[in-house]
Amino acid sequence: MAEGTIANNSSKEGGATETENSENCVDISSTEKETKKITVKKANVKDPEIFSCLLQPASSDSDPDYVGIRRFLLARKAESGFHRRLDWRCNGKGYVAYRNYIRRPRNWENLQVPSHSSTPGNSGRWISTPSPLSHLYEAESWNSSRDLRSGTLTSNHRTSFSSSISDSDRPRRRGVEHAYSFVGMHCIFDQCKAAVTVLKFGHMSSDLLAYGASDGTLTVCTVSDPPSVMMQLKGHSKDVTDFDFSSNNQYIASSSMDKTVRVWELSKGLCIRVIYGVSSQMCIRFHPVNNNFLSVGNANKEITVFNFSTGRVITKSVFDSEVTSMDHDHTGQLIFCGDEQGCIYSVRMDSHTGALSRSHRYRSNSKQKCPVTTVQYRSFSLLAGGPVLLTCTQDGSLSFFSVALEVQGYLTLRCSLKLSPRIHSIRASFCPLLSLDKGEYIVAGSEDSNVYFYDLTRPRHTCVNKLQGHRFPVIGVAWNHGENLLASSDLYGVVIVWKRAKTS
Repeated sequence: MAEGTIANNSSKEGGATETENSENCVDISSTEKETKKITVKKANVKDPEIFSCLLQPASSDSDPDYVGIRRFLLARKAESGFHRRLDWRCNGKGYVAYRNYIRRPRNWENLQVPSHSSTPGNSGRWISTPSPLSHLYEAESWNSSRDLRSGTLTSNHRTSFSSSISDSDRPRRRGVEHAYSFVGMHCIFDQCKAAVTVLKFGHMSSDLLAYGASDGTLTVCTVSDPPSVMMQLKGHSKDVTDFDFSSNNQYIASSSMDKTVRVWELSKGLCIRVIYGVSSQMCIRFHPVNNNFLSVGNANKEITVFNFSTGRVITKSVFDSEVTSMDHDHTGQLIFCGDEQGCIYSVRMDSHTGALSRSHRYRSNSKQKCPVTTVQYRSFSLLAGGPVLLTCTQDGSLSFFSVALEVQGYLTLRCSLKLSPRIHSIRASFCPLLSLDKGEYIVAGSEDSNVYFYDLTRPRHTCVNKLQGHRFPVIGVAWNHGENLLASSDLYGVVIVWKRAKTS
């Protein structure tokens, strides 16, 4: 349009002098330079939070028009917010600190509690919570069933771009929670540079935590005061798919996409044995009674039992599809495993010889067959009146079974819960609290970067709580033995340990 305007002016004023033309040329060149500068400036501005929101899949119950408008507005938001976040990152502060800053209440200066770093590189950051309101800055915990008449805090609120929380939600002052309430973050481990695919606490341990990543590393940490990284075990060349602690926490056995099983001695931090396979090793468990047996499920449709001391194969059992997850019962006489087609198997195991024999198979009625990402056994549940099994598939289907041990592990579906579809292999877990008046709870990660809690005893399995703090899809969740800490990991390598509120 600018060139057309200049051409029209020159045709009307045919007698224009060369001086005027030169001035016009100067104006044109200066305008083009300014335009190019603005274009280059806009091209250099790359906000990863905008892109993560634009690429974030919409939930099943969201309005497409609302999602489109919100993403359009985020794409055109002011650049000042980007520069402020960049300033926070350059000063060594992360996303959580910036989110807490923009949500601060009016009396933030009087209530602010500085965080302290326990190890170099901001790994294992300690998040202290002496103030009763400090959990509002550290982690927003939301409960759909609580009474909101307790009041709200006035704050300068902005919605986290990696969260699905609505624009009307604000941090609230919470009263006594009936279920799983949290006082904030206990600590954060962010030294890992790849997706954390699996994480677990040690057996009968409240402070020993380990997690495996897609770069093949295993990291062992302690979450006691002060939290720190104890060691990083390197040996796998591809993704760590699963690992398990021995009963005395002296050894870790890990499986990987590089077709190997590795045994690590934690006291020395060394790999003491490598077992080579012909396909990707997908899941692994120590026998709960006889730790000399090591059961491994692989992509070759097999469960193989190894001798832990020698590394030799004891027995194999062939299944219909790739074995993706597994767990033992508390006696060690049964193995429950899930395959790539969504089937759940009950397998008998001889605790003396390690021999395997299939007993039952549960096949879902769903037309879409998805891999089973979680199989978790619990020896007792008040809801079922006996042992139960939790399974989760990649399409977001949670299933809750009662287990008949006297009928060789026969499974009866008690209830199921359909979550939003997932792209990644997201895991779920039982919540350890046992009480009928408080419910039967399940905790699961999600692709909208939140950690969700569901009560199976309520109608339609109401979501009773969610934790916000991750920026990327939450893949794994795990409880410690003391039941006061919950660890969650995301696709970007960040592990957050949440501290549960004390209940009477």
